Amino acid sequence: MTDLAAIVDKLCQASERDFYNPGTFDWPESVQMEDWFTSPELISIYGMPAYDTMSEQNRRRLSFFEAINFFSLNIHGEKSLVEGLAKRLYAKNTKVVSPYLHHFLDEENKHMMYFGGFCTRYAGKVYPDRKMAFERDYAPGEEDFLFFVKVMIFEEIVDYYNVKMGVDDRLNSVARFINMMHHKDEARHLVFGRKVVTELFAQHSPTWSALTLQSVRDYINGYLEATWKEYYNPAVYKDAGLADVCKDAGLADVYDLQKAAIAHPSSKAHRKKVSGSCVAFLLKNGILLEEPSL
Repeated sequence: MTDLAAIVDKLCQASERDFYNPGTFDWPESVQMEDWFTSPELISIYGMPAYDTMSEQNRRRLSFFEAINFFSLNIHGEKSLVEGLAKRLYAKNTKVVSPYLHHFLDEENKHMMYFGGFCTRYAGKVYPDRKMAFERDYAPGEEDFLFFVKVMIFEEIVDYYNVKMGVDDRLNSVARFINMMHHKDEARHLVFGRKVVTELFAQHSPTWSALTLQSVRDYINGYLEATWKEYYNPAVYKDAGLADVCKDAGLADVYDLQKAAIAHPSSKAHRKKVSGSCVAFLLKNGILLEEPSL
């Protein structure tokens, strides 16, 4: 815990040094739909025949709605994160990390202002959250561990996209800035997340039964699968006008396109690549015992 306290202190200092006010951001009145908003290689159907048959104009339009989906996922992920962090402020078992949780909460709220600002200004909506939560009982320490491991997984996947798109000069400048800004804060959050996850697992897992440990590992695998599925959103394909693309590809509708995209070899390779560092961390620390099927 002494090591964790030192890391928390350094992260607090970094957050204070990088403090900013999103209310001062100068939003353009509109954005040009002819721009790229998602790096082409990160579009969910990239590498599929359906994508190859699309015109450049239609690919760029699709990239806009993919960005709206990505920003919406971030909004929903951070809403849950903010709720969970606030719940743990000054709890007995989070006393060491509470000073940084304030900064974490502040930064996640600012991120939602950017993501929500973009979605509502330029698309007029945020895609709804499709994850479902169920009440259950937990072994001692299990609930906190699962909360922080979910945060870590979600943010590590998101950060891969942020890093790529934050420096992609092809992208619309507002979309690029939001990705760049998010990564700057997330770099600290990821350090914190990995440290807390290892501390909690080391502290509590020895007290868990074999059944609880297997349940935890199954939960992590399920969360990875559910998180990735949201990157393939039929509503995106519908809004981007891909009905004809589906027809030309021999698919019934956008739901068939979603299934085909998830199952496509290029998508599987992409998910494995993006998740690689996070999965390697989970395996190295004994949190997972085998590589999940993505």
